[in-house]
Amino acid sequence: MPDTMKKRVIAKQRSTELKKHIEPYLSARPRIPDGFNHWSKILERQEKIKKHFNVTDEKWNDWHWQASRRITSVKTLKKLLNLDEQQLQAVSKVGERYRWAVSPYYLSLIDPDNPLCPVRRQSIPSWEELDDTCGQDDPMAEEYTSPAPAITRRYPDRLIINVTNQCAMYCRHCQRRRNIGEIDRMTSREQLNAALDYIRRNEEIRDVLLTGGDALMLSNENIDWLLTELDNIPHVEIKRLGSRTLVTMPMRVTDELCKALEKHSPLYINTHFNHPIEVTPAVAEACGKLARAGAVLGNQAVLLAGVNDDPHVMKKLNHELLKVLIRPYLIFHAKNVKGTAHFRTGVEVGIDIMEQLRGFTSGLAIPTFIVNAPDGYGKTPMFPNYLLSVGRNKVTIRTWENRVMVYEDHCVKKD
Repeated sequence: MPDTMKKRVIAKQRSTELKKHIEPYLSARPRIPDGFNHWSKILERQEKIKKHFNVTDEKWNDWHWQASRRITSVKTLKKLLNLDEQQLQAVSKVGERYRWAVSPYYLSLIDPDNPLCPVRRQSIPSWEELDDTCGQDDPMAEEYTSPAPAITRRYPDRLIINVTNQCAMYCRHCQRRRNIGEIDRMTSREQLNAALDYIRRNEEIRDVLLTGGDALMLSNENIDWLLTELDNIPHVEIKRLGSRTLVTMPMRVTDELCKALEKHSPLYINTHFNHPIEVTPAVAEACGKLARAGAVLGNQAVLLAGVNDDPHVMKKLNHELLKVLIRPYLIFHAKNVKGTAHFRTGVEVGIDIMEQLRGFTSGLAIPTFIVNAPDGYGKTPMFPNYLLSVGRNKVTIRTWENRVMVYEDHCVKKD
């Protein structure tokens, strides 16, 4: 057999091996709902919600209306979701301790007949929140890493400014639920100016993240003012906005917002999608606007039991994100926040997910799995162990297929 034909035979055999690796995902994928293949059902639910509020399509697509009509009462929730008395009691009781609110848009993503719906799990209070006996109010010790008003600093060259406590929807796994309170408010201009002064005095700060709460819940004018102030600090190279409105209220991305943002390149927006059902045509439209405005989009998912603690779900989420121009950036291990123990998995679950991403899909679809070190000591990446041993001029490695191989670490001359 000619040499070329032999190579082709080997290549075909390898292709057969590779196809076997992806068969489990291809089998699971049709059973994982996403926002595109369920869009017609979501639109039907939106019509029901519109009818309840007696609202026009124009108002529905106005983010100010969405924010002002967040569902916050058990009575309204009962009319829009199929909840039994025990579930309604849970919402009421939990609401006495932890604030909850859901935007009409995000409510439309919930399957009203599925008590295990991943969107419902993230947004509707449950009895589990009151059963947590080991959580902490501030597991990342943010109150001890705040050298100036509104600032959190854990790293040498970057920091956070907490600009508001407001969100379009209050996630049940929120890491800052202690800051939510019952009144929506922007951080005062006095505190923001103090934070900006701190950055001006510390020339090593080159990267600033505006978050909260949700940075995009600020007005366009306030966002523009903050970004302009940061632009005017010579040593600040990068601005970032932390926002979940792309997930929970994508109509926030208006032409006016994009005009404000496009003046402030380089600008990065970190968002927070946790399940493929959250990636919808409305999200795609918003992402397209932001991309045209020059914003770079990245996703920070949280590993949540009953939501995305499955390699196939996480893979599909990352694929759906790339299709709407969002780069999967991080997967956070759920923090030990009081009232959220039911969301926490073992770290090994996240490592197993990473094992089933690396090599099984493109590098663009592989975020970094992160554990936040206790007491505010920062993000620590968790990786499967691919380096088995180190020897003289060689290392022993394990590939994504669990093949153990020796890799020559330096050029070895052959006699």
